[in-house]
Amino acid sequence: MFLGMVGPWQIMLILGLGLGIILPIIALVDIVRHEFKGNNKIIWVLIVIFFNIFGSILYFAMGRQQRIDTV
Repeated sequence: MFLGMVGPWQIMLILGLGLGIILPIIALVDIVRHEFKGNNKIIWVLIVIFFNIFGSILYFAMGRQQRIDTV
């Protein structure tokens, strides 16, 4: 293997780490910027922190409908 060549395993690792870091940050910023009913905001923050990628996907699939629209 030549130095500087990136193989499929390196690309998968980079994408996996990127999703593991970027997706929870985007979810946490979205949660903090919006209002929720009751304690839902705290619950979603804890879900995203403890279950990084899975919690973020769960928030984007289910949690965004629980936001209070202030438009």
